Formats: sequence, C-alpha cells, structure tokens
Amino acid sequence: MKTVIVIPARYASARFPGKPLHFINGVSMLERTVGAARQAGKATGARVLVATDDDRIAAHAKDIGVDVVMTDPDLPSGTDRCRAAAVLAAPDAGFIVNLQGDAPFTPPDHVAALIDNAAKADVVTPVIQLSWAALDALREHKKTTPFSGTTCIRAADGRALWFSKNILPAMRYEARLRGKGDLSPVLQHVGLYGYSRAALERISKMKLSHYEEIEGLEQLRFLENGLSVYAVPVAPSQLPSAGIDTPEDAERATRVLREIGDPYRSG
Repeated sequence: MKTVIVIPARYASARFPGKPLHFINGVSMLERTVGAARQAGKATGARVLVATDDDRIAAHAKDIGVDVVMTDPDLPSGTDRCRAAAVLAAPDAGFIVNLQGDAPFTPPDHVAALIDNAAKADVVTPVIQLSWAALDALREHKKTTPFSGTTCIRAADGRALWFSKNILPAMRYEARLRGKGDLSPVLQHVGLYGYSRAALERISKMKLSHYEEIEGLEQLRFLENGLSVYAVPVAPSQLPSAGIDTPEDAERATRVLREIGDPYRSG
C-alpha cells in the first residue's frame, strides 16, 4: 500500500506565531519533524510531504529539500490540511500519516509502527504502556494540569475501545498489581495518527461528536461513528513527548536536548 506522511504546518498561532520556523538547539522545528518523517519513510518506503498555507514555511520546506503543497488557509484543523494535501499531491496513497509540524521529537519508529500496521484498522495510533514510575509522574502532573495526558483502553486484539483524559483503567487492587512487575496496566496515548484514505474521507464529513465535545478528544469521534482504531504499542522516548505549543515549551525542549544529547545533531 502506498503511504504518504503529511506534515501540516501553519504559520498562524495565537500563542506562538511562526512556530514551525522556530529553531530548537539550532535546528528548525519543521526540519526536525521532517527528519523524523524521512527516517520513517526510509524504513517503510513512505513519501514525505509538508502541507502549509504560508509562503515562508513553503520556502523553508524547499530549502530543506522536502516536497510541499499549499492548502487553503481556512481549513479548520491539521486533519483537514492532511486530507487536502493527500488529495492534491498524493492521490495514489492508500494510507496517510498525519505528523503535526509542532511535534519535532516524534520517534521515527512510532511513525513506522503505524505504517507497518496500516491494514489492521481504519485508523492506527500509538500507545505506550507506562511503568509505575511514569504513571506516578502522570498523576502528579495532572494535579496542576488535569487535561494533559490521554490514556487508552485496548482490547486483546489491539482495538482501541476508549480514550480519556482520566487515567484508565481504575485499579481497585493497585498494590497487588504493583507487586507483579515494573509495568502498570495504563496505556498512554501518543497523538499521532495514520488513516486509510477511505477513513480520512469519512472523518472529513463527520460533525463534532458527543463525547469528543465533553472530553476534547478528536479520536472519540472516530469511535462514536463506528470507525475501527488500532492501538499500536511503542516504546517510550527520552525526548519531550508533547508538542511544542509555546516559546516556553521550545526553551524547555532546548534545555532537555542539551542535558541528554541531541539525536538530530548526532545522527
């Protein structure tokens, strides 16, 4: 199946204008994201494509040697921009990965894992099984930012049954479970998606769903409308896992890279 990795990248941002062009430890956010996509593409044969509505981002994409397509600036979301790019520039792709341009630390193997499992569902997305230490850290983080971090309930066959900003599942006998090993039963969702072309077309016509509106999670729209979602287990990364939303996030990411090493510069 032909695959395209689309990187939606907008210049306009209320909290961080020009975000994809911002440099983190000397490398632009877009170049880092493209680098991850290229590594995944090399492993899987997928094509990489930047989708933007801004000439400055398009010029930078050309400077770093990646294909770029201009999309309508009035499109409401990255998913819509991803679909538009696939229609305009990759009409033969049966599987489309949406890799947001503000997610520069996405591990290439997370992207490759979606592509390797493309045939298993309408939508494919990664999850990480949290260690007990990581779960404790997530609980602590939620005390101040309760809507950070999404968890997933996954069936034995890999189907995602539900997603929530709450930590699922609740554990009545947690002490007993902790005694069984280092890993908790909690799966944290990684906000990265791959879609069959047919699913992406369906999603583009769906309205905001009931539980999506309540929890603020787009993936609940997929489940509420009967799409199958496959949750792929992937390994955790040392790098910052969240997207870059503010200049402070970028500064924090630079500090982390200087502490643990920058894989982009070393690789």
